[in-house]
Amino acid sequence: MEYPLLSKEGKNLRNIELNPQIFDGKVNLGLLTQAVYCYLNNLHSIRKASTKTRAEVKGSGAKPWRQKGTGRARVGEIRNPLWRKGGVVFGPKPRYVYKNIPKKMKAQALKSALNAKFKDKELFILEDLKVNSKKTKDFLKIIKALNLNKRSLFVDENFSPKILLSVKNLKNIELVRAKDLNAYQVLNYKNLILTLNSLKVLEERIIKKN
Repeated sequence: MEYPLLSKEGKNLRNIELNPQIFDGKVNLGLLTQAVYCYLNNLHSIRKASTKTRAEVKGSGAKPWRQKGTGRARVGEIRNPLWRKGGVVFGPKPRYVYKNIPKKMKAQALKSALNAKFKDKELFILEDLKVNSKKTKDFLKIIKALNLNKRSLFVDENFSPKILLSVKNLKNIELVRAKDLNAYQVLNYKNLILTLNSLKVLEERIIKKN
């Protein structure tokens, strides 16, 4: 399957052949949902909410009054959960909750995400992302040339210090190395821009895990 290869100026250089093992047009929505759920859960996997049980709250363990004869409800101690400032029953405790999915499923989820962008025509393939300047206005020229009006994710094998500085002030632009890319990041941005080098890395990642 052929796909246009673009320059940083937005010009069509030539058509390249996409690997049919990756870009087969199949999107597994169930797998994508599971992968995204796991990723979002792991962003805040440490649960810090904490409460005290009746054994931990401050107060005497003595019986406030005798069991019978006072006319009041029976009670064992002032720390019981029914009383104000008493312990909490089945309250939350700090815990670490990490969800993981097998490597093959991660690779398949990434493949499905790439195919989703391919089918929606939100995938751009650039020859490279080399820049000679660290100025933001110079990187904005690339964005305008590609007609990227919404949130965009640029993926390359590695990024130079200059390009990292040039996008630092752009809130709708994100840079991710190909070896770190996941399905959630692909779906979280409107446009996906890959370089030829990053495309090779992604192909190796996905095919290796299958």
